[in-house]
Amino acid sequence: MASVFSMKELRSKYVDWRSGRKNDAARELDETAAEPHVCTIVHDPKGAFDLSVLLENIVIPKLIAGRGKPSRRIGKQGLAETIGTERKRPISAEDVEAFTDLTLNSEASELLDFIDNCLATGSSVEAIYVNLLAPSARRLGEFWEEDSEDFVDVTMGLWRIQEVLRELTLRIPPSGKPGQGRRSALFSTMPGEQHSLGTLMVAECFQRAGWDADILMEPTRSELTGKFAGRHYDLVGLTLSNDCPSEEIAGLVSSIRSVSKNSGVCVMLGGRLINENPDLVRACGADGTAPDAVTAIELANRLVPLEATAPDLLA
Repeated sequence: MASVFSMKELRSKYVDWRSGRKNDAARELDETAAEPHVCTIVHDPKGAFDLSVLLENIVIPKLIAGRGKPSRRIGKQGLAETIGTERKRPISAEDVEAFTDLTLNSEASELLDFIDNCLATGSSVEAIYVNLLAPSARRLGEFWEEDSEDFVDVTMGLWRIQEVLRELTLRIPPSGKPGQGRRSALFSTMPGEQHSLGTLMVAECFQRAGWDADILMEPTRSELTGKFAGRHYDLVGLTLSNDCPSEEIAGLVSSIRSVSKNSGVCVMLGGRLINENPDLVRACGADGTAPDAVTAIELANRLVPLEATAPDLLA
């Protein structure tokens, strides 16, 4: 597969989609002093990406290009009824189901129409991440595990959610906050895992909350620990979706602490495995966990008080 679809092409897509704004920050700041940074992906120096990423970003789009399957747009959404009114309503379970259906059968532009309705009825970008995009991605994951939906449709649904995430970041960039960038965090999937969408959403929420957030996509263990040997980070957030021995997690946490340039680095664990087994946090020597990005930020802000950071070490 990699010999047909080059890693150079895949890397270009990722740079364009998710890290371009931060890489161009210096130029943009000259043009707009208030323009904030957006979290960036830390690329594997060897150029290695997982097969699932190739499928989601190159193979599947090429595959469906000739399918000729017309998109089926869901009729009038409940959220649309309140556009332009003073009525405020939270995102509901019914909204999640409707949006998930859209990811399977419609184009990204139609998903963005749904998002615009959410914004018009009072939802914040963070609420959309936590209460709409994340649950929809989990639902697609269930379809995948149950084999209840077409493989191509589920993969394209995940790809469209990533497109929506990217577009939201570009349309509504994080606003400047007091102390912006003075606390740094690295978010990563557990080495060997392939589920990175949740990690991306958490990192975006931290960026919007004033953190300097980097992302490491599907690293090896040595690549992950090497990041802490090369830069001062206040926090690391590890996402664990697959079953993993507690000894392996504890060993990784210990390795991060031992090589980190910040002797007081805080470690947070999250993901399906931790949500189902919260006792793993203490058993593995981590500092905490949270069920979603909003509560994760609240905990991280307590673990790393703004006045306790060392901004001169962040470069």
